[in-house]
Amino acid sequence: MNADQPRTLFTIQGEAIIGPTGRPKHEFADPEPLDGHGPARIIAMVNQKGGVGKTTSAINLAAALSEYGRRVLMVDFDPQGALSAGFGANPHDLETTVYNVMMEKDVTIHDALVSTHVPGVDLLPANIDLSAAEVQLVTEVGREQILQRALRPVRNDYDVIIIDCQPSLGLLTVNALTAAHGVLIPLVAEFFALRAVALLKDTIEKVQDRINPDLEIDGVLVTMVDLRTTHSKEVIQRIVEAFGDKVFETVIKRSVKFPDATVAAEPITSYAAKHDGAKAYRQLARELISRGCSP
Repeated sequence: MNADQPRTLFTIQGEAIIGPTGRPKHEFADPEPLDGHGPARIIAMVNQKGGVGKTTSAINLAAALSEYGRRVLMVDFDPQGALSAGFGANPHDLETTVYNVMMEKDVTIHDALVSTHVPGVDLLPANIDLSAAEVQLVTEVGREQILQRALRPVRNDYDVIIIDCQPSLGLLTVNALTAAHGVLIPLVAEFFALRAVALLKDTIEKVQDRINPDLEIDGVLVTMVDLRTTHSKEVIQRIVEAFGDKVFETVIKRSVKFPDATVAAEPITSYAAKHDGAKAYRQLARELISRGCSP
C-alpha cells in the first residue's frame, strides 16, 4: 500500500467511527512483503522536551516494522544511551559507538554495528562519549553532514533507519535532521508539551531552508494518552488543530507495561505481544507504511 491508496473506513451501520484523535477511524492493511532491502528511508525521532516516549516509541516502532519484514537500523544519538540500554546493551561497556564512527577517520560504521535480539533490527549504539561531539563538531568543516556521511555506507542494507535524538535542538539534532528524509515527533498528551513545538517547527524549517530541502514531517505521534480524562482529549484536539493530517490516527495510551518491557530490555511487541500497546505500535508501523514514510 502507498500513500495514494484508499484506506478502509471503520463504520457502524454506515456511520463513520470516530477515533481517539477526533477524526474518522481507518483500518491500515498489512503491508506487502518486500522483494529486497534498501535504500533505507531515514527517520529522525525528535522532540527537545524529554519524557515524551521518544525512545520507547523508537524501539517499539522498529520491532513492529521488523515484524512486517522491514530491516531496521536503530541509531542511538543521545549521550544518555537509553536506546542502547533498551536493547540490552550496557552503554558504559561499549568501546566503539556512533561517536567513534563520526569523529575518527579509521573507524567505519561496520565497526560499531551491534545485532540485537530483535530479528531484523541492528543498533548503532551511543554512550556518554557522544556528549563531546557537540563541542568538537563546532570546528569541523561540513559539521552538519557528519552523521549523514557516516550512515551512507549502510543505507542499501536497510529499509528504515531510525535516529533516536537527544532532548535538545543542538548540533547533534541538526545532524540528525540533515541526514533524515522525515521527522517523527512524539508528543505527550499534556498541555505543557505543546509549548515546545513552535521552537521545534522553527528548527525544522531552518534545516529545510538552509541544509536539507527534502526534509519533511512524517507525522506527530501522540503518546501517554489517557482517554478517560478531558485534559487528554482537549490536548489531542489542540494538536490536531496545529498539525492537521500530520497527526497519526494511532495514539499510544499510557500503560505500566511499557516500563515493564523497558526493564526487561524488550520491545512490547515481544514482551506482551497481545497487549494494546503492542497492537498500537503495529498499527503505527502499518500507518507509517501506508503514508509512504517507510518502504
